[in-house]
Amino acid sequence: MELKTSLYDSHVKNGGTMVPFAGYLLPVQYPAGIITEHLAVRNGAGLFDVSHMGEILFEGEDALKNLNHLLTNDFTSMVDGQVRYSIMCYDTGGCVDDVLVYRYHSNKYMVVVNASNRLKDAEWMIGHQFGNVKISDISDSVAQIAIQGPRSKEIMLKLLPESSLPAKYYNFIYNIDIKGINAIISQTGYTGEFGYEIYTSNADAPKLWDLLLETGKDEGLIPCGLGARDTLRLEASMPLYGHEMDENITPLETGLNFGVKMQKDDFIGKKALLEKGEPTIERIGLKVTGRGIAREHQDIYLNDRKIGHTTSGTHSPYLKYPIAMALVEKGVLTVGATVEIDIRGKRVAAEVVQMPFYKRQK
Repeated sequence: MELKTSLYDSHVKNGGTMVPFAGYLLPVQYPAGIITEHLAVRNGAGLFDVSHMGEILFEGEDALKNLNHLLTNDFTSMVDGQVRYSIMCYDTGGCVDDVLVYRYHSNKYMVVVNASNRLKDAEWMIGHQFGNVKISDISDSVAQIAIQGPRSKEIMLKLLPESSLPAKYYNFIYNIDIKGINAIISQTGYTGEFGYEIYTSNADAPKLWDLLLETGKDEGLIPCGLGARDTLRLEASMPLYGHEMDENITPLETGLNFGVKMQKDDFIGKKALLEKGEPTIERIGLKVTGRGIAREHQDIYLNDRKIGHTTSGTHSPYLKYPIAMALVEKGVLTVGATVEIDIRGKRVAAEVVQMPFYKRQK
């Protein structure tokens, strides 16, 4: 039976079409529709319930050592209030999950994990802990709301002084009072746009949701569902666990090298990554030029030879043509090359393009 986030009633009240996702009932879209929601985020602002994501606390003098052992990135140089992306690997080098790490101070960190992986991730982390550290899964007590889009700051400034908002990307401030609601505000997101992710208690989430929608209505803020969240992240070429990475795909094979620090001391999966050597596959971007929309797990051919498969695909609402990400043999394609995608038994032409497909103007 699916769980409900603390915002379930708010979604129903706003006309959300509720569907099962990652163990929760969440809105796939609202009456305005996915394209309208998508373009609201690109041009104005959109509001998302991401309370299904998991939050795991690391506390104690060995918290940093545990993170550096469990995760591929290096957190030694992090400062208070900083956020850092990482991957968590199995011993085989495949991905357990990709995560965000929030540093409160030297002995306290919060790790945000994907909803569908939360229980698996927590079990993996606790199963590999050592020394003086307490690892706690606090997901059930935390709600998360994302406000995304170029007008996000304008809306937040109606509620808070600028000093209460994180000034830089991948930074956060905690113990912020938003009209009586205690919150963490992070300048992060999964849309390719400027925006914030706000963490608060389940009890306060409905009040915060309504407050944000009311405050942002003159700036065009609308509620957005899972559909727009997926098309937005795909335009921004952001990987999704279970698509661009999984237990059989290493972070190096899917182009996440920036989050893997091979020069640091040992971490889980490092030996396997070294033994595998240079990756033989790579992640690429495709613009479908023929008739059809590519989805995941569709074979890609170069001169009648199968060279890989798509991992995610959609019709881009902003660019107005179909796009896809794919994993293919490394080094056989360059930007501008033409391939064919097998879409339901029909070969459809596509062109290799630079990623990200969409990049916001700063």
